[in-house]
Order: sequence, then C-alpha cells, then structure tokens
Amino acid sequence: MSTKLEFSVRIQATRPHVWRAMLDDPTYRVWTRPFCEGSYYEGSWDEGARIRFLSPDGGGMVAQIVANRLHEFISIRHLGIIRDGVEDTDSAAVKAWGAAFENYRFRDVDGATEVSVECDTAPEFEDYLRDAWPKALAVLRVLCEAGPDAV
Repeated sequence: MSTKLEFSVRIQATRPHVWRAMLDDPTYRVWTRPFCEGSYYEGSWDEGARIRFLSPDGGGMVAQIVANRLHEFISIRHLGIIRDGVEDTDSAAVKAWGAAFENYRFRDVDGATEVSVECDTAPEFEDYLRDAWPKALAVLRVLCEAGPDAV
C-alpha cells in the first residue's frame, strides 16, 4: 500500500534551465543532497530507459523512465531496490509497493517555472520524504536562480 505525496516550487528561471538543473548529473548531485549526501544516478532519462538512483554505500532504487516530454514532464516507475549494488525487483517487500511512480511536471506560471513532484511512497518513508522533498526543491530553486537563464 502506498501513499501519494505532492510537492511544488516556483523558480525564477526558464523551463529548459530548470529541466537541465534537475536532470544533468553535476546539478542533480547538488539538489538531491537532502535525500542522501553523495547521491547520484546511473543510466539515462530517455523514455523507456532503466535508471539507477544510488547512494555512496551502494544502496538505492532501480527504475524505468516511463515518459519524457522535453521541458514538460518526466514519469519514473520504481521497479525495486538496490542493496550492496544488487538489484531486488522480486522480493515480497518490493512487490508490496505495487506500482510506485515519481512524476515531475514543469509549467510556465507568471513568468517563472513551476516544478511539481508527485510520488508514491510506502508509509515508512512518508515522513522522510515530507522532510526531504521541500529541502531538495529549495536547493534546486537556488541553483536555478543563480544561473544564466534565471528570469
């Protein structure tokens, strides 16, 4: 059983600039620090691609990019967990999640970009994500508004 959480932030920068800051490796490593210091990804954001979201200790999540509409929408379907570098997509714990998605929307609002995040989570991670997502989005806003495409 999962819970759907929603978060958003308005950023004074263009959608292409916010998109790049959110998904490009160097800036991804910065704005995701509130989730886990040193987190990174391996793989591609291309539609249909598998992607691994990892922490320095070898743990993380394995997922698939279900949709990628440039500067507009990304949908990530979580497939399983990674422990010590090994993917688990079949255990009872993973199957209990059901279909877990994380969706990012980018919209123009009053000359700024609004980023909305919708994510499904297991109840045991709800408090953690309610704390980490607003912090991560605040870091993303600072990164974007300091850049050359800020508005």
